[in-house]
Amino acid sequence: MKKFQPQPGFVVQAFRFALDPNATQEAALRSHCGAARAAYNWAVGWVTASWWQRRAEETYKIPEESLTEWRPWSLPSLRKAFNEAKHTDPRFFAWWEENSKEAYSTGLANASSAFDNYAKSKNGKRKGARMGVPRFKSKRKARLACRFTTGTIRVDADGRHVTLPRLGTIRTHEPTVKLLGRVRAGTARILSATVRHERGRWFASFQVEVKRDIVAWPARMWRPASTSV
Repeated sequence: MKKFQPQPGFVVQAFRFALDPNATQEAALRSHCGAARAAYNWAVGWVTASWWQRRAEETYKIPEESLTEWRPWSLPSLRKAFNEAKHTDPRFFAWWEENSKEAYSTGLANASSAFDNYAKSKNGKRKGARMGVPRFKSKRKARLACRFTTGTIRVDADGRHVTLPRLGTIRTHEPTVKLLGRVRAGTARILSATVRHERGRWFASFQVEVKRDIVAWPARMWRPASTSV
């Protein structure tokens, strides 16, 4: 996926706020993060199923041209396959509409990145430790997180609430005036938001395109050039 490039004179900056969700919003946050994990696991299973099928077919001496096709892991491919499966797959069809589409997109995007990193690592195109095949995320150990890139994403005018797709308006534990002031002044544009559960509480992190502050440096005092006799 092509990396976002800010417009000239702007930088990408993160603004993070602690949240104070009520009980209903807490349940919705957990549901969205659970949906992201479920979509990730579905993608891992869907892609690797073709790997195991090909391996089994090879033991029966099936010729290469007749083996099961590799399933692609690009994000558009995963989205297309998931949108077809969610209507019939018993893991999703009864409840997928309860969450924003962004929750499932989060999981699919993370799976796509995981497979990309694995392939690059295997081919020696990725620095660092060797990456293994993407694995399923357990409900008990997986980090609760969900990213929103479309829909209503904003800091509210009162400076004490944020609004996110399907989750609605959630009170913040601290004022959002630092970001709100920039948005009102037209010097900041919200690109995305990620909700995450850490150390017992929820946070919302906004990725924002912000106009770069110009720092005026004082002119250097003029000094005559030294002369040698």
